Amino acid sequence: FFSMSISIINDKEFEMEKQLFQDHQFVGGLLDIIPAMLLVVDDDVNIKDSNKTVADFLNVGKESTLHSRAGEILRCIHHTDVPEGCGRGPECNDCIIRNSVNEAVTGKKVTRKQTSFKYLQDQDLKMMHLMVTTAPFTFGGESFILLILEDISEVMKLRKLIPICASCKKIRDDKNFWSEVETYFSETTDVDFSHGICPDCIVKLYPDYAKMFEEIK
Repeated sequence: FFSMSISIINDKEFEMEKQLFQDHQFVGGLLDIIPAMLLVVDDDVNIKDSNKTVADFLNVGKESTLHSRAGEILRCIHHTDVPEGCGRGPECNDCIIRNSVNEAVTGKKVTRKQTSFKYLQDQDLKMMHLMVTTAPFTFGGESFILLILEDISEVMKLRKLIPICASCKKIRDDKNFWSEVETYFSETTDVDFSHGICPDCIVKLYPDYAKMFEEIK
C-alpha cells in the first residue's frame, strides 16, 4: 500500500511537470528570464513575438517590437539605406541574421553563427557582436522561425590586445586607468580568480619548502 501511494504521488508529480511546459504563461515567464534575445519571426524577419530581454535591450515596451523587422528594432545602420527598409538594401545581402533566417525557412537549423553589426544608440554609433541561432517551427498551422541573438561583445573585447604594464603587470582599461589583473577581469567579465603559487615562485619565496618537496619527489 505504501509503495502504491508513492507511485501515485510520483505519477501526479510527473503529470504536473508535463503540464508546466504546456502552460503558455509558465513557458512565457521562463523565456522572459533568459538573458539572450529570443524572437519569433516570419520568413521576412518580421517580429511576431519576443521575450522581455529584447524590450529591455531596446528600452521600450514589448508592443513596440512587434510587426517590425529585426534590423529596424535593433537600429541597424543599414535599415534606412533604401526606402523599403530592412532587408532591401545592398548591404542586407550579407546580413548573417537575415541569411540565418533564410536557412531556417528551408528547414535547416543554424547554431551560434558569429556576426557583428553597427547600430545607433542615442545618436552614437555602436558595434555589437552576436551569436545567431535560428530554427523553424510550426504553431497553429503556421510556420515561424525562432531567432536567438546572444550578445558576445564583452567576450570579443577580450580578444583584442590588452595593454599590460611590462613591470607591475597592471592592465590599462578604455579610460586609461590602470588596474590589477584581478580587478580588470572581475569588472569586465564574469571571471573570478583563485590564487595559488607556481613552482618557480616557490623556489624564489620559500626555498626551504621547495627543497623539501624536491626531496620527497
